[in-house]
Amino acid sequence: MSSFEKTYLQYQGIPLPRAIYSDDFKFVEEFKFRDDDVLAVTYPKSGTVWMQYILPLVLNDGDMRAVQTTTNWRRAPWLEVKRTAPIVDQLTPPRVLVTHFPYNLMPPSLHTSKTKVIYVMRDPKDVLVSSFYYHQMANFLEDPGTFDEFMKKFLEGRVQYGKWTNHVKGWRHTELGDRIMYITYEEMVQDLPASVRRISDFLCCNVSDDVIHNIAEQSSFMSMKSKDMSNVSHAPKEYLDSTKSTFLRKGIVGDWKNHFSSEQETHFTSVIDKELEEGGPTSMDGRPQI
Repeated sequence: MSSFEKTYLQYQGIPLPRAIYSDDFKFVEEFKFRDDDVLAVTYPKSGTVWMQYILPLVLNDGDMRAVQTTTNWRRAPWLEVKRTAPIVDQLTPPRVLVTHFPYNLMPPSLHTSKTKVIYVMRDPKDVLVSSFYYHQMANFLEDPGTFDEFMKKFLEGRVQYGKWTNHVKGWRHTELGDRIMYITYEEMVQDLPASVRRISDFLCCNVSDDVIHNIAEQSSFMSMKSKDMSNVSHAPKEYLDSTKSTFLRKGIVGDWKNHFSSEQETHFTSVIDKELEEGGPTSMDGRPQI
């Protein structure tokens, strides 16, 4: 058995780390979304923890108690992981859930409910860099090897959740209509208050400007990095070894420029652009062309 096969199980063609997922996906397949649920969707390393922090604040008019006392994976659990089942029904509505799953693996109840979805995209070059460091600290994932070796794996989809392009294209072409909102990591970095306002308006929350600015201030990268409930410092070392890298590393746009050679950038961009063109108009930074 190869290192890849030892590390990942395959679910509907999607590689998932064995240490986090069981072979039984009955829970997610039969999951019942409620009309007032909010689902944040990301490809890994695209702003998941950010949404786990922001959404409870927006939905509770800036009340800080939940984000100060509850870890991110309990206040906004992953839909697909095995530890979610016993806690999801304990969540105070409206429930916030997150997922890395592709669109085609969503349970039928997503389509029959009124659940609202927020899809966060990030420049795949920065996703690659962030994933490279994450694989160094995540003991349940394959060692990334060299940056060039990891880029090859990433482009071929031999990483958790498969190809970035497939994930983006699947969620770009949904039948959710006005129940889905697209936002980019880059937009959030550039103007977080405006992004929080967009999220608030989409969720029909009557949040004042003062609360919006307070949420943005509390949700800044440096603020979150300093908070135990959001910086993943509570994760067991056998899963995440912070001596190798920090989970919340830089939180900036364009760090890829410090890692890509010109040849690597040309190759990476060529592969990504070609695959995106095969599935309809989506720009290089992941922003859907609507």
